[in-house]
Amino acid sequence: MTEPATVLRAALAAFAALAPTSEWVAFTCLLDDPEDPFVRTRLAGHFTGSAWLVSGDGRRVLLTHHRKLGRWLQLGGHADGERDLSLVALREATEESGLHGLTVEPEIFDIDRHWIPERGTEPGHWHYDVRHVVRATADEAFTVGDESLDLAWVDIAAIAADPGADESLRRMARRWMARSAHGRAIGS
Repeated sequence: MTEPATVLRAALAAFAALAPTSEWVAFTCLLDDPEDPFVRTRLAGHFTGSAWLVSGDGRRVLLTHHRKLGRWLQLGGHADGERDLSLVALREATEESGLHGLTVEPEIFDIDRHWIPERGTEPGHWHYDVRHVVRATADEAFTVGDESLDLAWVDIAAIAADPGADESLRRMARRWMARSAHGRAIGS
């Protein structure tokens, strides 16, 4: 059986080959840290998994109005010891949306290293967020959970065109649209 860190390192390299960015280097360095980067108790920073949760027709994405951050973002959360971040993305999408029958693509769709400000007794720290495409395959009637102020299906093209949207959301929207324009069917 292959070591999970080796699998993630290879997936990060494959992502970097398709979407050149220097950011992936920081992610691979985190894998080499002797302190477990898959648990939130690593206060300097840790891995998280997020879902680019697309509708069945591939034209909308489900976003959360994040309760703690007060911003519209993709669904996601802490790895909590899970080393397969695609499973983290799927778990978080299911928990935060109440949707069932979701599927996840194993390839990395996007990565983003972002600062989480101090909150209560928790110091500020880095999230090394690995994002995967998760697809709604059945009913798209979501349930707003405790972690969200609201959820909404949002047109992906509108996100890409909105200069006021979160930059990482705009990047993922552009990536999704480019992917469909290059022959990869967005509904499959």
